[in-house]
Amino acid sequence: MTLQPNSIEARDVAYHMHSYTNARRHEEAGPIVIESGEGMHVTDTDGKRYIEAMAGLWSVAIGFGEKRLADAASRQMQKLNYYHTFTHKSHVPAIELAEKLIAMAPVKMSKAYFTNSGSEANDTMIKLVRYRSNALGQPQKKIISRIKGYHGVTLASASLTGLPNNHRSFDLPMEGILHTTCPHYWRGGREGESEEDFASRCAGDLEALIMAEGPETIAAFIGEPVMGAGGVIVPPKTYWEKIQAVLKKHDILLVADEVICGFGRTGRTFGCETYGIEPDIMTLSKALSSSYLPISALLINDRVYQPVADESSQIGTFGHGYTASGHPVAAAVALENLAIIEERGLMQHAAEMAPYFQERLSTLLDHPLVGEVRGVGLIAAVELVTDKAAKTSVQPAGALAAKAFGFIQANGVISRAIGDALAFCPPLIVEREHVDTIVAATRKGLDELQATL
Repeated sequence: MTLQPNSIEARDVAYHMHSYTNARRHEEAGPIVIESGEGMHVTDTDGKRYIEAMAGLWSVAIGFGEKRLADAASRQMQKLNYYHTFTHKSHVPAIELAEKLIAMAPVKMSKAYFTNSGSEANDTMIKLVRYRSNALGQPQKKIISRIKGYHGVTLASASLTGLPNNHRSFDLPMEGILHTTCPHYWRGGREGESEEDFASRCAGDLEALIMAEGPETIAAFIGEPVMGAGGVIVPPKTYWEKIQAVLKKHDILLVADEVICGFGRTGRTFGCETYGIEPDIMTLSKALSSSYLPISALLINDRVYQPVADESSQIGTFGHGYTASGHPVAAAVALENLAIIEERGLMQHAAEMAPYFQERLSTLLDHPLVGEVRGVGLIAAVELVTDKAAKTSVQPAGALAAKAFGFIQANGVISRAIGDALAFCPPLIVEREHVDTIVAATRKGLDELQATL
């Protein structure tokens, strides 16, 4: 890409540092600047239209350009543009959203606490867990996450994240965060080992880690019902049942990171319902507002809330909070977004579309570069290999998917390269014709890639 002087692309390179981007490569290549969005599509400044097969960042559940959300934001901004939730203050949108989320929860929850991103929600979770342990006079401080789990990018939440590039050169993970086995059966299963046996081994690895550290030192375990940014890793059969049995045995809190899975992505309201998970804490974001405005939340049960409330009474305050926690405009937009999801039956639509979405993507298994297609509901990944039998790809890791992503995008579909997997997570409004276009563009892109190898 040749950057024209003073073009919007050149100005981006001059002034804007990007997330999850090779900064030196960006100086050479420049950005694709997205100018507008409508429904399933976004359009760049050159007028090229794309199917957004990643719903932005796993998050635009109701699609782009929904006027009702713009109107909800405008009404609230004119009525009460901002207020906080410190020192006994509140406002109607935060109260109504908290009430709504507690009612929607798959298990009995006590309180909702608002933050601004999934990272902040999981960062706050770590603080809450420590605060609770101190309130109970317990030495339980350590939290167990999983290799390839993704829980955010603050110092604390990036420590939970089990991906090397979120740790390298950041001096992470911080002390007190541990990682256990990634439940990817296709990659981690041994020859002749069933899914159930692999799940038992994962649970055994977790218990061995707990025993090695000392059960009295472990406060919580966190996991996504389906691992998202680690590669859309679907848990093997009986996995969550066996993991929960270990946690209950040792009286360890269970945190469900529903940031990607929540609000219909897996075909149920929450991923916890899809997999029979009974969490003590849930973290929510993304589809909560379809990312029209930044907002996230933690739901905590009474087992967590009561000791925290006692400790705040003992100290005199709960010394934590964000300026924009429960922001009235963001909360109003989230409420309207949830109303749209319910009125239009989008969670039911996701469940109905899921079989077609998964089946059509699975047709790519006959391609020479595809090793595995995995997913549930409206989230999936296509794992790329150059040697199907060995399950290996070209080096460095991720190079193949990065190239495939470019070819597919040139064909009008935006996916995401995660390692050597291509991720797909379309808005919940996706229809069969969109799925067909996504699969056709992916196959064409893979054919074009193969021709270069």
